[in-house]
Parts: sequence; structure tokens; C-alpha cells
Amino acid sequence: MSSKKDPRERTIQILAALFVLVFGAILFVRYSPWGSPEPRYWDSQESQESQAVARPYDGVMPVIEMELAGGIVTIQMRPDLAPKHVAQIVELTKQGFYDGIVFHRVIDGFMAQTGDPTGTGMGGSELPDIEAEFTDTPFVRGVVGMARSQSPDSANSQFFIVYDDAGFLNGQYSVVGEVIEGMEYVDEIKKGSEQANGQVDDPDSIISMRVVSAN
Repeated sequence: MSSKKDPRERTIQILAALFVLVFGAILFVRYSPWGSPEPRYWDSQESQESQAVARPYDGVMPVIEMELAGGIVTIQMRPDLAPKHVAQIVELTKQGFYDGIVFHRVIDGFMAQTGDPTGTGMGGSELPDIEAEFTDTPFVRGVVGMARSQSPDSANSQFFIVYDDAGFLNGQYSVVGEVIEGMEYVDEIKKGSEQANGQVDDPDSIISMRVVSAN
């Protein structure tokens, strides 16, 4: 009796081996930590509360009042431009997060930045960072933008108000609102030194922030 295998049997074995290799490769790529991207926060069951913060724009245009030492600054938020960023700011405002936070970096003729509870420019809230929502909306006097690190998707709680036209920021930072009243009080915020890139000694702070309307 011949010891040679039937060609059909060998073909079946080869196909079975290929199937195992392909299926194994798929599993490796799908589930290995370096073979698939890290899941974003909205994929996590543990962060369902945060999912509500990053809700889609539903036509509501909230207004925020920011109390400074000089007076009230009224900011018209723009969820039509950056719905997730605006939702996060509104949520943090309702929590009282911004009350007492300082303007840690203020550059004359450029912008005033706040929103960091550590006052260093390196901190943020406990809510997740937000993916970029860049638009072509120009950065002109009174526009409010979200601060971020080098990563476009790193904005969290820090924001800045522009003193003058800053077109070089266009399309690079998410626009979240605009000052419609009280810009003169933003002008009065204590400025930082040029040598320290705007870092402020004994900085001014936000006395309080509140959502006053959603029209």
C-alpha cells in the first residue's frame, strides 16, 4: 500500500492551515494593545456620564456671565461651531469649576488665558480631553478659544480671550464663543511679563462664572 497522501487531502490540510493563520492574525491585530488604537473615552462604559457632556448641538445657544474684579463679562457661546467643547465648558461652569481660577497667562495685545485649577498652565478638569473642532472662524478681538497642548485633541478646560486680531490662530484652535459685553473688563486683567511669556505673578482671577440663559 502506498504511503503517499491523497492530493485532495493535502489541499484540505493546506487550506485549513491558512485559515488558522489568517484568523489568528486578525485576532492579534484586533486585541493586542499595540495592534489597535486606544479606545476613545466615549467607548468606555465607565464614562457614560462624560458622554452626556459631549452631546451634539441641538440648537441651544447658551450665554455665560463671567464675573471679574472690574465687572461682568458676557460670553455668547457657539455650540454651532464647537458643540463638544461648549458642552464641556457649560458643564464645568454649572459645577462651579471656574470660580476662583486665575488668569495664569496674559499677553498684552494678544490674549488672556485661564481655566487651569493649578494656575500653571499644565492642569485641567477631571473630564476627558476633547477632539478638535476647528473651523474657519477668525480669531478677532473678543473671540474665545480653547487652549491645548501640541496635540489637536488635548483641549480640556482652559480657554483664552483674544485682545486683538490673531489670524495665525485660525483653524488651529477651536472657537467656542465671543464676548458680547464687558470686553473692557477683560482689558483690565493683569498682564504677564514678556520675559516670562505672559506668565503672571499674583494673577487676577475669575470671581464666578454662571450660565444665565440658553436661547
